[in-house]
Formats: sequence, C-alpha cells, structure tokens
Amino acid sequence: MRPAVLFIVLTVMIDAMGIGLIIPVMPDLIAQVQGANLSRAALWGGVLATTFAVMQFLFSPLVGSLSDRFGRRPVLLMSLTVMALDYVVMAVAGSIWLLLLGRVVGGISAATGATASAYMADISAPKDRAANFGLIGAGFGAGFVLGPVAGGMLAEFGTRAPFWAAAALAAGNVAFGWFVLKETVSPEIRRAMSWRRANPFGAVKHLGQLPGIRRLLLVYFLYHLAFAVYPSVWSFFGKAQFDWSPAMIGGSLALFGVAMALVQGVLIRPVLARFGERGTVLFGYVFSVATYFLIATITSSMTILILTPMAALAGVIPAALQGVMSQAVAQNAQGELQGVLTSASALAMVVGPLVMTGTFAVFTAPEAAIYFPGAPFLLSMVLTIVAVSVFLRWRVPTGGAT
Repeated sequence: MRPAVLFIVLTVMIDAMGIGLIIPVMPDLIAQVQGANLSRAALWGGVLATTFAVMQFLFSPLVGSLSDRFGRRPVLLMSLTVMALDYVVMAVAGSIWLLLLGRVVGGISAATGATASAYMADISAPKDRAANFGLIGAGFGAGFVLGPVAGGMLAEFGTRAPFWAAAALAAGNVAFGWFVLKETVSPEIRRAMSWRRANPFGAVKHLGQLPGIRRLLLVYFLYHLAFAVYPSVWSFFGKAQFDWSPAMIGGSLALFGVAMALVQGVLIRPVLARFGERGTVLFGYVFSVATYFLIATITSSMTILILTPMAALAGVIPAALQGVMSQAVAQNAQGELQGVLTSASALAMVVGPLVMTGTFAVFTAPEAAIYFPGAPFLLSMVLTIVAVSVFLRWRVPTGGAT
C-alpha cells in the first residue's frame, strides 16, 4: 500500500476510532460535568450526537469544495489538526456547554472523510475507484471495532483518558501526512470557490442536474437511512429479543465491524471484477433485503450471530455507488461530490436514529397491540426495497460536471 493511501485509510480509521473511543465514557463524563443522573445524561448524549451529525451535514460540502479550490493536502492536514485540538478541549472541559462546543467543532473537522474520498478519487483510475473507496470503508470498519474496545480499556484510567488518546492519534496522523501526502489538485483542475455550491442544498441542486446523479444520491441516502437501524437499536433489540448482556452486544457489534472491514477491504474487488459496479450494487442489495427480513423474524440468538457476515455483504453498496457517481462528475468537482455524499450519510444519521428508535418504542411498549422488537429491521427492509426500485430505473450517465 502506498504511503499516501495508507494515510487516507488511517485518517478514516482514526475518525471512526475517535468517535468510538469516547463512547464508553460519555455517560459518566456527562453526569460528571452536568451533575445529572443517568437518564438526564442520556438526553444530553443524544443532543451531543445529533449536533455532531448536523455539523457534518451542513459543512461537508464546504470542506469538500475548499479542497477542490485550495487542494486536498492543506484541507486534510488542517482538519486533522483542528480535530486533535478539539479532543484536547473536550479532555479538559468542565461544563456541558464546552462539550457541546467540542461536538460542533468536531462535527465540522470530521468532514475530512469527504476530502479523504476525493483524494482517493484523484489517485485512482476511474475503473479502480469503487474498489479503493472500499479501502476507506474498511478503514472505517476497523476503527469502528477498535475504538470502543480501546475506549473501554482506557476508561480504567479515568473519563478523560480516551480524549487524550484520540488527540494523540489525530496529531500523530498529521505528522505522518505532512511527510507522505502529496497534493493531487493541479492548477489545471482547480476550480473557483462557489459559495452557492458550498452548502448541502446548493451542492445537491447542482449535482442533481447531472444525468442520473439525483437518483443515485437518493439511493445512497436510503442505504444509510436503512443502515442506521444497526447503531440505533441493535443494543435495545439484542436485550429485548435475546436478553443479551452488554458484553454480548459489544461482541456482536465487533463481529459485524470485522466482517464489514473484510468485505469492503478485500471482498469488494473480486465482486466488482465479477459483476461490475451496477451488478455489485444489486449483489449487495440482495443480501441487504434478506438479512433485514431474517434479523426481524428469527428468534435464535446463535442464528443471528451466524447471519452477521451475511449482513456485512451489503457493505459493497456505498463504495460501488461512490464509484459510479465519481465517474459521472468532473475531476475538479470530486471534493464537492464527496462532500454531498458525506452530508447525505450525516443526514441519515440525524433522521435514522429518531425513526428507528421510535419504531422500536411503538412495538415494544407495554401497551403495544403487537410485541415485535424486530419492527425497525422490517422498516429498513422496506426502505431497501424502495432504494432498489429507484436504482433499477437508473441508466449509465453520459456527461460530467464542470
């Protein structure tokens, strides 16, 4: 793996690890700075998580457009530097409002994912982009597994320790990137900054004018909206359906993360070679629909764990969709595109948890007419079927953006 590619994968992995590192200590930290009970701390935890996602939604196109104008290297290194400083602030925060400010700044700086994907598009031949986007997904999956595990271990040293660790990881990656990251945006393809396009609404409007892109953006959003069922209700579902312990829930999530990393980092290349990008999307959706249905209806705990690798096969979908859209967009708008895609996934993480937990609550309440903990997974199956029907009407675009 080339050093620059390794840096990009590490950047995404550290983004995911940084979030996961602090999850185990957030309840105690919020209760500590707020002087609140666990119930009230949970409410503030939801506010902090939503704030982070909203900032990503609003600012990802801006960060992506800045990288189209000024280059990937300065935007990536500056974002990582701000991220490291943000974790330091959160490590010393003594009030809930400073933690909230930290999540605002963190959500903006975490938009590095868009620029990282744009850099990967720059250094990849069009036919290789989908597979290389899979490496980014694998990095995120690895961070998703390692972050909570490391955070739980570091929590033994205090509620602030994971923040210092996250700051050190981000700072170390800045130093690595300083030496290995070369600029990929040449003067010939730099594009003038357009504030009208540097926001999620203007960028979607502009890109949506390209043949087929608007339909694919909707498919991409629906994928992430359906996928939100896993982080939103998996722990509640495991408790309600199987009476899983926290350790069992954590282990099942780690198993899913490992399987997702293997799918996106290794399996996606032979799948793309066999089916092409369009066929790979459909391949992923076949397993997605099947696993959502099976998880919703199966009552065997062991069978659900066996299904985990099958569920992870849907991980080929976003990388293949990114590859298709990247080839339909001009080279000088790759950052803008990746910013819009990051905004789409962030918006799904704003809306998805509310929809999925609300559905779970309706079907597990004491007064529920039908007790059905798997209801959110059936909803995800329906959303996935809608996404497939939209995708089947898509045709290969013939133009690019300028």
